[in-house]
Amino acid sequence: MNVVIGTPVHRQGAYVLDKFLANQQQIQRNYPSSEMVLATNESDFIEELEGLLGSWGLRGEVVLYETTKPEYARSRLWNIGCGREAIRNYVLSRTDARYLLFLDADMTFDPSVVSIMEREIQNHDAVFSGYPMRRYGIGLAGCGCVTLTRSILEKLRFRCYESKNGEVITEDNMLEMDLFRSGGRIKKGFFVAITHYENATEGKHIEPQRLGLWQKITNDNFIRYMLIRASIAAHYNIPWHLKVLLNELTASRQPKKR
Repeated sequence: MNVVIGTPVHRQGAYVLDKFLANQQQIQRNYPSSEMVLATNESDFIEELEGLLGSWGLRGEVVLYETTKPEYARSRLWNIGCGREAIRNYVLSRTDARYLLFLDADMTFDPSVVSIMEREIQNHDAVFSGYPMRRYGIGLAGCGCVTLTRSILEKLRFRCYESKNGEVITEDNMLEMDLFRSGGRIKKGFFVAITHYENATEGKHIEPQRLGLWQKITNDNFIRYMLIRASIAAHYNIPWHLKVLLNELTASRQPKKR
């Protein structure tokens, strides 16, 4: 096995799970030396997920994990962060895979996604492939499609940050910061065709494309690192709120439909 595909799964967000698993069947056929790991913190979901893996003919495991967070923390994003950390531990302790590829369960991907990401990660430690976000444009450094080498996985862990005022720095933001701080070689782009579903039937699609100049500037690794560090100090997620603001400004300039 060369690649583990890791996916945190929760009932509430499993509205396109059949589409996702059908896509995973295509992906495993294209890349036989891969395995899927589903991580859930819902013990009553395990048997169903194991049955689904079997019914789709997928090689894989279901991992149960516990969400651990500060007593004051309220965000559901801790579930996702802890799920990614459980998958990271699984890869390092129970496999000899060279790469971990996170693919989110509310998306579908080019069936050649593993080969594409394996090609792009050469001479790098982490490769992010961008995708449409539900309400706020396009994300370039989310964990919905990211490949990490085994060596970099050994140097970091997945975590969130939540201040007592309720402001959350997400696990993908923290990953960016930790990758940069550990000297990781990071690559970002639109390498994979991805559809991100807003509900059971509607999804936004993106094709591979070049980065624009503005995207290169705003997603520069050093700039992102400084913004995320500043966010922790200020207890305010600066990159996220900037994205929301820019999206609202762009929307306000669009001609209104008559």
